[in-house]
Amino acid sequence: MGKYDISPAQKERPVVQMAPLIDIIFLTLVFFMTLSIFSQLESEIDISVPKSQAAQEVMRSPGEIIINITKEGRYIINQKTLDQSGLQQMLNKVAGLFPDQPVIIRADEETFHKHIVAALDACAQANIWDISFSTSNRN
Repeated sequence: MGKYDISPAQKERPVVQMAPLIDIIFLTLVFFMTLSIFSQLESEIDISVPKSQAAQEVMRSPGEIIINITKEGRYIINQKTLDQSGLQQMLNKVAGLFPDQPVIIRADEETFHKHIVAALDACAQANIWDISFSTSNRN
């Protein structure tokens, strides 16, 4: 055996395990598909948000609560229709679990002001202060 001979153990090539690699790719695919479905559900509600020249596209942060307010004054969160007391209870629970919870209010442009103020009051009573309003870009 020479000085630079390679032993048979070193000649074996590393083996790539395909099963864990496929599992990781599959789980990543399922995660992103689920995430895209939830973001679509909120935007499919028939609400025409007001238009603004200063509207900007903002990246959503995980865990944001989107309060959809229809022109009839119904509150819809995660495909569930709530009344004002139900909204208050839900916001109190969420604020208790996640103190710095962000909220986006997505109200129809024909919604009466009193319904939006009621949602703001519910957020204030639940000690939620990170509130944004959804608008669309005026073109």
